[in-house]
Formats: sequence, structure tokens, C-alpha cells
Amino acid sequence: MTKVHFIAIGGSVMHQLAIALHKKGYQVTGSDDEIFEPAASNLAAEGILPAAIGWFPERITPDLDAIILGMHARADNPELLQAQQLGLKIYSFPEYIYQESLHKKRIAIGGSHGKTTTTAMIMHVLHKIGKAFDYLVGARLEGFSQSVNITDAPVIVCEADEYPASTLEKRPKFHFLHPHISVLTGIAWDHINVFPTFEIYKEQFAIFIRTMEAGGTLIYNNADETLRQLVEKEGTHLKLVPYNTPIHMIREGVTRIFFEEGFADLQVFGEHNLLNMHAAKLVCNELGVDDETFLGAIADFTGAAKRLEVVAKTASSVIFRDFAHAPSKVKATIQATQHQFPDRKLIGVLELHTYSSLNKDFLHEYAGAMDKADVPVVYFSKHALELKRLPDLDPTDIKVGFENERLQVISDKDALQAFLDQQNYRNTTLLLMSSGTYDGLDIAALKNKLP
Repeated sequence: MTKVHFIAIGGSVMHQLAIALHKKGYQVTGSDDEIFEPAASNLAAEGILPAAIGWFPERITPDLDAIILGMHARADNPELLQAQQLGLKIYSFPEYIYQESLHKKRIAIGGSHGKTTTTAMIMHVLHKIGKAFDYLVGARLEGFSQSVNITDAPVIVCEADEYPASTLEKRPKFHFLHPHISVLTGIAWDHINVFPTFEIYKEQFAIFIRTMEAGGTLIYNNADETLRQLVEKEGTHLKLVPYNTPIHMIREGVTRIFFEEGFADLQVFGEHNLLNMHAAKLVCNELGVDDETFLGAIADFTGAAKRLEVVAKTASSVIFRDFAHAPSKVKATIQATQHQFPDRKLIGVLELHTYSSLNKDFLHEYAGAMDKADVPVVYFSKHALELKRLPDLDPTDIKVGFENERLQVISDKDALQAFLDQQNYRNTTLLLMSSGTYDGLDIAALKNKLP
């Protein structure tokens, strides 16, 4: 029996991989210095929750086939040091995924935005038509009990993240997947704590393209000029498949998409979703799924969690929650809601929560991002700045960075609650954009404000 030990098993994706390998029949153990919900309950339900919190080097024994190292484990972790002393095989998450998929057709969905949604669309279609596949995706998806699944399926669909793989391996995660089919959705500078310049960030995508095996298929967003130039320079050894926004129309708040002679009325909307859907269709085509089958399956796709997720709606108003936080994502999400409901007032509330977004030197990247909102609001908390050890932000600097004098800047949760309580939501779209929680704001309670 294959024996695997996880150092930092409580991570949101790590614990899902642990469960997947346990279900596959592997002997799985793990340790962590903190395990929050829902990871604790999920691990307990499978019988693999560590009996005690902390690091126990005595658990690292020579008979282990693999050590899988989580992101928040430090280089001086006592279990890691013991594993190194014993000469055990140590893998980051993506390195291990690659090992488990050596005999599968690997599909990787990369890019600065749209990775989760594009991956989710592919998974939705393959699941609906009964095709066996493994997967890893960064969000909760309807119809899937896990975000990672490893079986003996011949195909694996991976959301391919550009963030570093582990404390030992600083290279981006997506460099380790070596896909046969890949998607790149676009390049927009992010993660400035890891990639301090745009050129360094862009080079990670160049490496990803260069290291794909000759003859592989690269599906890329042709509307992104930076990406297009990079693909044309670095991808000469690949089958290149460009995509653009497909033909579509909007009628009474419903988007209809057209591929060749077929069409489908969608549950999702926005140009970014249409671009993602075109990429997903092309991947499915590569896997033998024709356009008619794809359209029939994608029609009831409702999106990934927190991706233009409907919190509440009435005949005249709607509240969306969206994961958008990077500049390109914010701009695309605001434009999508404005185009879908052009006759409604749009209140856009963005929380600055990531290291990049809370950094004064990065704020200019948001220039114009919220111009389409009728009522643009930016929220940040002093607590988030303290956690990331960043200096205080001046509201004036935020307005200058966004190049928007109409922008309202709020830095107190109670003040944000009061602002939201005071709004008139008749014939209105409220768009809440954040990778955080607005300091625990009761978002569900806002449904009571809709007329």
C-alpha cells in the first residue's frame, strides 16, 4: 500500500488531496499546527484528522513513499527536516499531482483571471456527458463533493496557479504540470510580493509555454495583446488555437451564445464568462466533444462559488458576490453587470484585501477599473494592513490610484454596513467584489434590503 504523509494537511486544497488519495486506497497521515473548518470536519469524516495539533518528527518514518509539503510549512519545520534527514521523496502539491497523472492526458488552465471558471465549465460539461476525469479546482462547484479528485481516470483537468509551489520550491505551481492541452486566459500583473515587476511576472508564462511538450495544444485568448505576442514568440513548437469573444446577444437579462449553427441560453453572463466558455469549448473539442453536445451541457452551468454568485434577487434588483480583486477582474466584472442590466443603477463595492491591492505602489493598476459603476466604493480594513505588515493607506491615494473622484473610500466595517443600509435598491444591482469577507460583514442579511 502506498503511504503518504502531508506536512500542513489542513490547507484548503491540501486536505482535499489527502481525502482524494485516502479514497483511492492510499494510507494517508498528516500534521498541522492549525486546522480550521471546513478542513477539520472533512478530514474527521474520512478518519484522517490528526489526533493532535502540532509537528511530530517521529511520524516521519523510512517506509513513507512520499511527503507532500503544504504552502504554510516553513523551511525549518521539524517534520520536513526529519524527512530530509531520511532522504525521503518530498513533493509540493503540483509536483505530486504530476506524479499521479504521468499516464493521464493533462489539461492545465492558466492565466491571470478566469482560471477557476474555465476549469469549472470544462468539468461541468465532462461530468454531464458522463466522461471519466480527475480534477483540481480552486472553488466549490455544484455537483462535485471535492475540489480535488484522483482516480484511475484517463484525463485530469487542472486549474493551474502561478503562485509558488512550496517553501522549498519557489517556482510557480503551473510549471510542474507539463500539460498536453493548456489554456492561457490572459496576463495581468498580480502577486507583487512574489513578482515585483510585470516583466518578472510575464516571464513565468513564457517559461510555462516554452516547457510544454512539442506538439501540445495551447488555447489562448487572442484579444490579450501581451499574451498573443508572447504565444507567437514562445509557442512555435505547439499547436496554437486562438479564441475571442463568441457571437452572442442579450435579451431581457439573458445571454444567448452561438457556436457555428447551434446556440444556448446561459445562466451566466459577461464578456469574461463568454471568453472562458469559448476556451472551455475548445478544450472539450480536443477531448472529442462536439459543439452541439457542449452547448446542450453548458446551458445550465451556474458558475463557481463567489464568481458572480447571486446572493439575492427580485424582479427589479439583484445582489452579486464575486471573487474579483485584481484590477483586470474588477473591471471585467463591473462591465459585465453593467452590460447585462444597463437600465439599473450599479453599486460596486470592492474590498482591498490582497497584498498587491493594499500596496500604495500598486494602486495605479486600478486606474479606471470602477468607472462604469454608478456608485463606486472601495473598502479596506486597518486589520488587513496590520496582518500584511503594510503602512496605512490614505483615502486620497486610493482615489488617485483609481483615477476616480467619485470613489467613496470606507475603512470601517460599521461605516460600510451603515452605507449599505442607507442605499435604495429599487432597480439596482449591488456588486460585492472581494477575495475576503469585508471583516465578517453579514452579506446574506442584505437580501432583506431588496424591494
